[in-house]
Amino acid sequence: MTGGCLARHRPMRAAVMTGPGRLEVQDVDLLPPAPGRILVRTGATPFCVTDVMNSDGVFGKEPPTILGHASMGVVEELGPDAAGVRVGDRVVVHGTAECGRCFYCVRGRTDQCSVIFDRPDGPPPVARLADGSVATAAGNVGGYAELMSVDARQVVPVDTTVPDTVLGLLGCGVTTGLGSVFNVAAVVPGSDVAVVGCGQLGLWMVQGARLAGAGQIIALDPDPGRRERAAAVGATATLDPAEADPVEQVRSLTGGYGVTYALEAAGPALAQRQAVLMTHRGGTTVLTGCEPLGAELSLPQVPIALHGRTVVSSQNGRVRMHHDIPRFAAMLEDGRLDASLVGITEFTLDEIGEAKEAARAHRTVIGVIVPGER
Repeated sequence: MTGGCLARHRPMRAAVMTGPGRLEVQDVDLLPPAPGRILVRTGATPFCVTDVMNSDGVFGKEPPTILGHASMGVVEELGPDAAGVRVGDRVVVHGTAECGRCFYCVRGRTDQCSVIFDRPDGPPPVARLADGSVATAAGNVGGYAELMSVDARQVVPVDTTVPDTVLGLLGCGVTTGLGSVFNVAAVVPGSDVAVVGCGQLGLWMVQGARLAGAGQIIALDPDPGRRERAAAVGATATLDPAEADPVEQVRSLTGGYGVTYALEAAGPALAQRQAVLMTHRGGTTVLTGCEPLGAELSLPQVPIALHGRTVVSSQNGRVRMHHDIPRFAAMLEDGRLDASLVGITEFTLDEIGEAKEAARAHRTVIGVIVPGER
């Protein structure tokens, strides 16, 4: 099959955000794929803290919308003019597209691709609900469903034995964590690194720093279980930021100077400010977290303006999808990266409410929704 659609509508089940705080599993009709789009049978979709905030409505998602901003699955149908994939391909559905032609892609900043960020009409419609309303897909993915309608430019075919529940993390968590180390910070061997926040994103950062040959890898998290996981994946020291001033704790382990690289994966603005101040003069801080829309980050002028510190953001690790995703999948397959220590908890689509509350309360490191067959 090279294009077109087989039926007017495709029935499926999906978790639909019908309003702030309301996430309901419903029977919906998937619309036929528009030009350039494809249908993917969902294999596994992560449920992270970002999805908690999305479902609570604090990131401005307009209901009704199908949540799940990164995923994986198998291509089931191609829409008109869809290119680059074939029916039957096992693919990572990435949270960031890579069109290769927009203002940002041609300048080498594919992490800011206009397919994701510059949509004046909002996300495209993907499904019709029983009441006749049309639902969009959050992040243009909509992974909390049995099928996804996605832009062909945001999927990457992969030939790997990595399990679905791990491969789905390559759409966001793995790429953001490892990309922050390799692409954004460009950690050099022997350097000292602090990782602020040890959820799944921070744990991938710790593993990335280890593979980059970092000297000290200092992991900070108030949760003792997450600190234990950080030590298991390569942290040389773990700290409780609630025990004492985290900046001073890090400086005490680095001869009073601070680290060369601080990788933030916590979210609160206070944690980001502390990450910046953990670095020595000339150091680099990579920010990945965010609070609800409207939150602001305040930084002191002298450490930034006079002390040569660099502060950069890391939207999805600035990955180059077709280069980095196969590379990271190979690292998972050959054992250089260990997903078993990250702490994946599987949930069915009907258990999505439980997955949400477990993520909110930090009872899970990373939950993964496995829709299964209809």
